[in-house]
Amino acid sequence: MVKIGDIELNDFPLLLAPMEDVSDPPFRALCKEQGADVVYTEFISSEGLIRDAAKSVKKLDIYEKERPVGIQIFGANLESMLKTVEIVERSKPDIIDINFGCPVKKVVSKGAGAGILKDIDLMVSLTEAMVKHTDLPVTVKTRLGWDDSSIKIVEVAERLQDVGCAAISIHGRTRAQMYKGDADWKPIAEVKNNSRMHIPVFGNGDVNTPEAAVKMRDEYGLDGAMIGRASIGNPWFFKEVKHFFETGEHLPPVTIAERVAVARRHLEMEIAWKEKEILAVLETRRHYGTYFKGIPNFKQYRMKMVTSNSAEEMYDTFDEVLAKFGDQTYV
Repeated sequence: MVKIGDIELNDFPLLLAPMEDVSDPPFRALCKEQGADVVYTEFISSEGLIRDAAKSVKKLDIYEKERPVGIQIFGANLESMLKTVEIVERSKPDIIDINFGCPVKKVVSKGAGAGILKDIDLMVSLTEAMVKHTDLPVTVKTRLGWDDSSIKIVEVAERLQDVGCAAISIHGRTRAQMYKGDADWKPIAEVKNNSRMHIPVFGNGDVNTPEAAVKMRDEYGLDGAMIGRASIGNPWFFKEVKHFFETGEHLPPVTIAERVAVARRHLEMEIAWKEKEILAVLETRRHYGTYFKGIPNFKQYRMKMVTSNSAEEMYDTFDEVLAKFGDQTYV
């Protein structure tokens, strides 16, 4: 059993990574239904929250069916982060997660996200202050280091644990790598194998097949896997991994009919949550490439999906896809 604070999880839990414009309530609900053990919100700016920015506040929406759910925040100013903790607590999440890993320039330039990897003392002191400011478990998501010459993740993880961090998720790349090259899980395993470590250590990066998840569990000995890009347009990934864990076999391919049904439901939930049809249509586009990946002669339908600006047009396109490909399995 793996525990985050008092939250009990199964052996080797699968976590849905916090992803901007992806990990919103509708998508989290779909992933939860398909076997995600813990889900995280999109990352939320501490400065946006304390200024009551509508987009940041909207990201605090969580629902009972998602639990356990973590709200992830980022920032580099202590006062702002502590005020944010108080705001986040009102949404009653199960976990507060700190983003010390986002490599995007506009975040890093403010010393937040992966930018704080240049100042480990600040990283540790922020974590300690937040742990003391809440009764909720505080977890951290980070990267191996700023670049190849500054990888000190074993020491960093140990220090974060010592100030009360309840679990750590580590992306197997440096900030300098962004999302290029292969993720390196060896340093993450070194964190886990440190005899002083007793909190869960989750691996992130390139867990894109059931076999990769097995390798992370069995060869690297990590406590669980945080799934990011492999889940976009593919909430079934969690179910596929768990089935492979249990049987050593792959699940049959998902039918096109089921793909259409879930894509339609995803859009319906997005419209209901966002309350603005155009936003829902635009922000679900990123999922369609994977929802319908590999179908031959599909280009005309994909073009409609990524250029349509109304739900009615999207539903019509889904109907066309169902009529033409509905009796086929996912390729």
